[in-house]
Amino acid sequence: MFAAGTLSVAKVQKRNAWRYYTRRVAFGDGRRPVGQSLKDAQEMAGLPPGRWLGRGLAALELTGGAEVSERQLELLFGQGRHPDADRIERGLLDDGADQATARLTTVLGQPIEEIEARKQTPLLALDFTFRPQASLIVLWALGDARTRRIIERAHERATAKALRWLEDEVAETRWSSGRERAKTPALVVAAFRHFDNRDNFPLLHDHCLILYRVQRLDDGEPVWGALDTRRRYRHVVAAGTLYTLAMTTEVCEELGLATVPRDVTPGLTPHHPAAVVDDHHGRLAPRLRERAGAPEHHRQVQGQRVDRAAGSPRHHRIGLLTTTGQESVMWSEPCSSGVSS
Repeated sequence: MFAAGTLSVAKVQKRNAWRYYTRRVAFGDGRRPVGQSLKDAQEMAGLPPGRWLGRGLAALELTGGAEVSERQLELLFGQGRHPDADRIERGLLDDGADQATARLTTVLGQPIEEIEARKQTPLLALDFTFRPQASLIVLWALGDARTRRIIERAHERATAKALRWLEDEVAETRWSSGRERAKTPALVVAAFRHFDNRDNFPLLHDHCLILYRVQRLDDGEPVWGALDTRRRYRHVVAAGTLYTLAMTTEVCEELGLATVPRDVTPGLTPHHPAAVVDDHHGRLAPRLRERAGAPEHHRQVQGQRVDRAAGSPRHHRIGLLTTTGQESVMWSEPCSSGVSS
């Protein structure tokens, strides 16, 4: 995994990696019970379904914002095939095509089996995970309903802006062992919204699975090829910075906040957390310090999931304040009137 501030990137390589994403990531980093459908599990956890993003969806006859199904994840990110391969294959078989030809028609680019035959590990996707900076996470976790809506909306818009920039300025395909390259401003992305981390502490973030396959024109005909991941990795810091600036700007404008520079370790990316509203901070800081010193609250919420469907952030608040200790007090310096007292 490669991390750059508010953006981290991980490779999806193993052929059964889609199972990890449908059983854990699509379920909010939890463990989905065996035999339970993905949709039912997401509803039980209070999570929105995954959604399709990117300009490359048109080539797959998918619609932006549409729900990501478990079967689509398996076909696209597990087998490197068209997400509607079952229907396409049945149609070809009905027209008289043999099984091998029908299946090969649904493969996007080079078949995974050919890559594995060369003793190589096929790359299926890149997991770009966007999350707000720490000060906004605390503001979101402690804030009232309006504050949380503003931060979540800004997070969604900033993520979309960063993905569009990656499509417009960074995305390239390569072939002929990397000797040939071409711009491909059309990505296929499956995005999953999370509200906490694996320890059930509040952490708003989106997992954006960017398909490793992209389309280009060859003598006027569309063909599927490989995404240039090296170029993408070189621009991770820039994409994360764009996301942070877009989100912080919108939140500050909506909530009347400002940012202040923060000293960082030499060589690391400069950081500007949100800050302001001293009069409210005077009432909030003592409460944070009191809760930060109560480890029994942590034992009460360890292993529990917040009932997001019922809209109750109570467990999240206690878990954050008691487990992170003095860090939560430090991050609470920039409070706003949107934080509930």
